[in-house]
Amino acid sequence: MKRFTVTIIIGISILLSLNNLFAQTGTLKGFVYDKKTGEPVIFTNVYFKGTSIGASTDVNGFFSITKIPPGEYTLLITAMGYDSLSMPINLTANKVINKELYVQPGTYQLKGVNISASRQAARTETQTSVVKIQPKEIKQLPSIGGDPDIAQYLQVLPGVIFTGDQGGQLYIRGGSPVQNMVLMDGMVVYNPFHSIGLFSVFDTDILRHADVHTGGFTAEYGGRISSVMDITTRDGNKRETKVKLSASPFQTKALFEGPLKKQTDSSASSSSFIFSAKRSLLEESSDILYDYVNDDGLPFNYTDIYGKLSINGSNGSKINLFGFNFSDNVLYRGISEYDWTNSGGGTNFVVVPENSDMLMDGNFAYSQYIITQNHPEQNPRQSSINGFNLGLNFTYFLGKNKLKYGIAMQGFKTSLEFYNSLNRKIEQTENTTELSGYLVYKMIFGDLILEPSFRAHYYASLSEFSPEPRFAAKYNVSDFLRLKLAGGLYSQNLISTKYDRDVVNLFYGFVSGPENLPSKFQGEEITSKLQKAEHIVAGAEVDINDHITVNLEGYYKNFSQLTNLNRNKIYNDSPEYKDKPDYLKKDFIIEKGHAKGVDINIRYRDLRLYLWAVYSLGYVEKTDDFITYNPHYDRRHNINLVGSYKLGKDLNWEVNARWNFGSGFPFTPSAGYYPKVTFSDGINSDYTSSNGDFTIFYGDINSKRFPTYHRLDIGATRIFYPTVNSKFEIKVSVTNVYNRQNIFYIDRITGNRVDQLPVMPSLGVSWEF
Repeated sequence: MKRFTVTIIIGISILLSLNNLFAQTGTLKGFVYDKKTGEPVIFTNVYFKGTSIGASTDVNGFFSITKIPPGEYTLLITAMGYDSLSMPINLTANKVINKELYVQPGTYQLKGVNISASRQAARTETQTSVVKIQPKEIKQLPSIGGDPDIAQYLQVLPGVIFTGDQGGQLYIRGGSPVQNMVLMDGMVVYNPFHSIGLFSVFDTDILRHADVHTGGFTAEYGGRISSVMDITTRDGNKRETKVKLSASPFQTKALFEGPLKKQTDSSASSSSFIFSAKRSLLEESSDILYDYVNDDGLPFNYTDIYGKLSINGSNGSKINLFGFNFSDNVLYRGISEYDWTNSGGGTNFVVVPENSDMLMDGNFAYSQYIITQNHPEQNPRQSSINGFNLGLNFTYFLGKNKLKYGIAMQGFKTSLEFYNSLNRKIEQTENTTELSGYLVYKMIFGDLILEPSFRAHYYASLSEFSPEPRFAAKYNVSDFLRLKLAGGLYSQNLISTKYDRDVVNLFYGFVSGPENLPSKFQGEEITSKLQKAEHIVAGAEVDINDHITVNLEGYYKNFSQLTNLNRNKIYNDSPEYKDKPDYLKKDFIIEKGHAKGVDINIRYRDLRLYLWAVYSLGYVEKTDDFITYNPHYDRRHNINLVGSYKLGKDLNWEVNARWNFGSGFPFTPSAGYYPKVTFSDGINSDYTSSNGDFTIFYGDINSKRFPTYHRLDIGATRIFYPTVNSKFEIKVSVTNVYNRQNIFYIDRITGNRVDQLPVMPSLGVSWEF
């Protein structure tokens, strides 16, 4: 009933705001491109001189300014790193003008341009719990192994917890990895990080932009209950063919791009390609350079291949075709071998109708993910997920307001074969279909921005409908102070085979909507098979001056229903064991939990100096039918300090550093050991003379904590320009400068301590021509 009431309120507020859609005004829309490469220039200001009328370009370089009074204007485009552009515009009533605009990379930086652009976005967008990332920001961190990577940048974001260099995963404001959706050009990526947690499957050089929603996201996204990372890749160079080669002790990489049909100043019509391939060198280089790290070296192998073809129309409409193959293999600790592959392809498009205030975009993709684990003393594990996802979105620009709605469909098949710690087999094969529709409406009333949204998500395989109202708001108290609020209801069907109570587990598989659930949880009937959560986020943004911005957010996520693997299963769920309790025979258990915390970050930015400081205070707690515990990623305090400084007349030197501090993670102690007699001969077994299996007696779950973690990384880059069209870079970096012995885990059998990475210097080079 509460969900229905909230839905009605949101619907009425949207309808009441549509009373001014038909005024006699003009419209200017179009795209802004980099004149040298043809790449869209994103998040830049397009406005009329001497007025407050304007807009910012989106991730495709598109802008739309509607409800413009008829008249003559001077249009200005200002972007950091580009020469400003101005031109006269004559607007008449009920006319739509389309423009393709080209800005020239500048020989000098415009002071305040980037500041004003980001401040304009902050004043006109709710942006609660959203971090916008561009490649140039990723490159301001020390480049571990010589290549900057988004996996390293994500670790410094507010509310993000990283659990380890080897097999570590990212946990975002209390959400486990399976609760965090990762999209690449609209396609779901099921495992975006390699077994060595320093690198993702994404090549930084192909990225255009990434939005990281750490909570309270709008109804545009669904199917996950914690966070969303939405990545957009760039098109290939539309003006000239370019090659980039790079190598370091960690990996080698090659990138090729160029036009098939060149873009010109008179027409945006073009076609281009981009192809990227990278491969790990750690297994080979660690035997020579890092043999002190582990007795087995660093046996992490991965190969990532990505290709994209872009076809652009003269009015900015476009279609992209892409394909990929990401693979990972590791022989961990010389015993367990893990192997996974994620491959697939798809298409996405943008359609710009000539005489309309509407923009249409869509996507279709298919992918397959398979992971296996082999251990000489354990049964093998295998999991797979394959399927498609598609979506169609419509955006209407209504003056300062914006209406966006769309539909989506996802179908996938999951398969799992797994044995728990009691050697009981857990297996499932399931076909799943999800249908959804959403509506988001942004309304600006003076200094107040309201953004109600609603998502209707239907899980066909479960015959379950989930109505999900959401809301975001911002109030501009002044030009320098903004208050914000966001929240909503969320659901998901996908479940990870990675047990939340494991400290180290590289086996990352998936199951969906399991039928084998207990009938009750905490004495109440279970009426839904979905995982569900409710978010509330509140905060403030303060511009101290033109260079310093402070952002403060507090959040609460209530995970009202969670599903986890049942490690206590000892009986098959069959008629002969119908008298046994569910917690001893069901494959999965039901839990609930919550995450709460406060994040504060301070950013300083000018032409040469970039500083970023983040402090996060977080609490995560879960409860099942018997115990309440903190999961292994519950880190109370987390601090990240990042600095970057550019030197030289031409800014061709850069030095950077990052320091991270984190309080200790919880772990389950070993209370003792005993010989477990299996009675393999039945009643004829003699327990007095039998040799029992070595068995661990565990203490209370996650009742102890590891020591604190801290690490300093530094780096330096020198850029050379041998010719006008070529660039050569040398990158030097040192990971864990003062060789802090940060604990990873304790081997329960041997009692040996296993640490995370020690001090590791590296040298990387890249050549672009």
